[in-house]
Amino acid sequence: MRDLTELLTNLRPAVTLDRAALDIARLEYPDLDPEPWIQRLDAIAAEIGRRVRSTAPGEEFIDAANRFLFGELGLRGNERHYYDARNSCLNDVLDRRLGLPITLSVIYIEVARRLGRTVHGIGLPSHFVVQYDDGRFSTYLDPFHGGEALTRSECAGMILELTGAEPSASAWEPCTPKQIALRMLQNLKGVYVANGSYDRALQAIDLIVSGGSFAAGEYKQRGVVLLQLRRYRAAMAELERYLKAAPEAADRSDVVQQIEAIHRYLGALN
Repeated sequence: MRDLTELLTNLRPAVTLDRAALDIARLEYPDLDPEPWIQRLDAIAAEIGRRVRSTAPGEEFIDAANRFLFGELGLRGNERHYYDARNSCLNDVLDRRLGLPITLSVIYIEVARRLGRTVHGIGLPSHFVVQYDDGRFSTYLDPFHGGEALTRSECAGMILELTGAEPSASAWEPCTPKQIALRMLQNLKGVYVANGSYDRALQAIDLIVSGGSFAAGEYKQRGVVLLQLRRYRAAMAELERYLKAAPEAADRSDVVQQIEAIHRYLGALN
């Protein structure tokens, strides 16, 4: 996972999003070779490039890209099994043509990058979209729903319906590859915790923490996952780290009780 690690730790912030995303997929597929999937993206971009001139207006590019990606290839959002881990793995999304908003957006971003088009990821609350903006033409696109073109107000209305609140001003800022990778890791972490894949959940949390931009609650969640793995001393250390990082946490008394219970358990073993 060298590419992902170097991106998250800022050692090599120019790591491309496709390679980082394929490293994330190695949580699910440890032996995954990224090269065939990089070549798949190359081929997709080349086919779209044959259909639209490099100097064509943005509207023409979007039409050609959408027709191929969502029409001929059949990429679509997996609404029926949204929390399937495969929806977060770029190789699976390319193979099965099913994915989450963010992984489908990664495909759009990476195809556009190969063709010299400017497409940014926009990390709205509870939904991820992309923005095409070449300086002359700009629009938001929803890859989860067939690349549907949306205005900013339409995006805001969608988020209001999903969450009960409109997006903050910062939510409209283009995401960096690191921010996208961290959000993908958060998604996978949630899936792994929910289905009891605690070893993989721990890997995801470790990567999130290595990125440096995280809430103190990641320490707590790492402690909870370590408890599930019966790594009690490590769990206690993470819970103590959480309390140190968030001394006014609302759940402080519960966490203190958990630490005391672990301490008593370890004491009884001696």
